[in-house]
Amino acid sequence: MDAVINPALIKFFNVYGQLGKENISQLSDVYHHLVIFEDPAHKIEGFSALEAYFFNLYQNINSCRFIINSYVEDDHEAFVQWTMHFSHPRLQNGKERSLEGCTQLKFEQDKVIYHRDYFDMGEMIYEGLPMFGRIIRHIKSRLGQ
Repeated sequence: MDAVINPALIKFFNVYGQLGKENISQLSDVYHHLVIFEDPAHKIEGFSALEAYFFNLYQNINSCRFIINSYVEDDHEAFVQWTMHFSHPRLQNGKERSLEGCTQLKFEQDKVIYHRDYFDMGEMIYEGLPMFGRIIRHIKSRLGQ
C-alpha cells in the first residue's frame, strides 16, 4: 500500500522549492494565520510577522534555495532534512554556501501551525565572517581531539 503524503507537506515542499523575492506571498498557502516560527535566532508569532520576516530576509540576500533531502511524517507532524544553498553579500564576499538543517512542522487545518528550524548558526553566519570564521573553524577542529 502506498503512503499518502500530507497535502500541507506537499504545499510546503512546492513553495520552498521555488521561494524567492518575487513570490513571498505564496507563504500564505503554507502557513496558518496563528503560526509560530522558531529558529536559533528568532521566535515569530503570527503569519503577518512571518511574512514580514521573510520579505526582509529575501531583500538582504543574493540567493537562497532549499533542497529537500528526506522527511518523515504522520498525520499532524513532519520532520524535514534539507540543504540550504545561499549567498549573502556580507558573508565570504557573496560566495554561495551550503548549510544542512532540519525542520519540525506541525499541521492544523491543512496548514503549518508550528515551524522550528534546527541548524548550526555558527556554520551559517559566524564561519562566513573573515575574522570569526577562522577562529570558529579552529575551535570546532579542536573539539574532537
